[in-house]
Amino acid sequence: MDAVDGTSNLILLNIGYTELNANWNWTNIHSPFARIYYVTGGEARIRIGDRTQILKPGYLYLIPPFTLHNDECDSYFSLYYIHFYQKAVNQESVFDKYDFPLEVQATHTDILLAKRLTEINPGRHLMSYDPQSYDNLLTFSKYIADNKKIPIHLVIESQGILLQYLSRFLESAKVKSLKKDERINRCIKYIHENFDKDLLITDLADVACLSENHFIRLFKKEMDVTPLKYINLKKIEKAQLLLLTTNRQVRDIALELLIDNISYFNRIFKQYTGKTPVQFRQESNRQEINLQF
Repeated sequence: MDAVDGTSNLILLNIGYTELNANWNWTNIHSPFARIYYVTGGEARIRIGDRTQILKPGYLYLIPPFTLHNDECDSYFSLYYIHFYQKAVNQESVFDKYDFPLEVQATHTDILLAKRLTEINPGRHLMSYDPQSYDNLLTFSKYIADNKKIPIHLVIESQGILLQYLSRFLESAKVKSLKKDERINRCIKYIHENFDKDLLITDLADVACLSENHFIRLFKKEMDVTPLKYINLKKIEKAQLLLLTTNRQVRDIALELLIDNISYFNRIFKQYTGKTPVQFRQESNRQEINLQF
């Protein structure tokens, strides 16, 4: 991994320790933020698609952003939880570039890092553990405000701890580009670096040095989606993050993503998330009192 991965832009949102008893059951979690769990006791499950991962003591678990999953627990379960995101501007995020393992065995150092991260970030635990109660603008704004109150040396130390945890997963992660034709890899890089421009299939075909039809066929073969669907997916992911982390109007967000037809923006947003942008923001901003993890 090199500096262009932008991993220095990791921003901590939450760190805490909790003990649960069959009360960690949430469905259809689809957050723009990443999660790392250090399990200390008991057992729980995460379901991602048709895969079920058992969460066991002595292991670390990484849930990348925008990973649709369910949490399940029917007995005692204890863990440290860390929520963070990567602020990547006009570049591939570390999660775009690597396929991460979901589970790695923890070391003695990992528990020390969890305790230290908790110590230098007091009050950063979740007040409620239902994802709908913290994946929203109001709560996110509080987290960012809390970050600004922390001395710079502790911000840097926190980022260093996040990097150490991420490095544990990177050790056995696979570079996604190794699976792709180099011409398509160039196009993926071009898409991320030119996200603020109108991306045309003709331009991407030129980057790949292919005819449009050949480019579209090769892109779909390598990425399992058409170029347009890939571009729209990345636009909708950015829109979700902006809806949760800013109070900007939906129309302004659409225009930033170079979508000037608001009806089209609403349609593709609902296609990927099941909700319109307004519904997505309203649901994410719904605050539930007395929710339990």
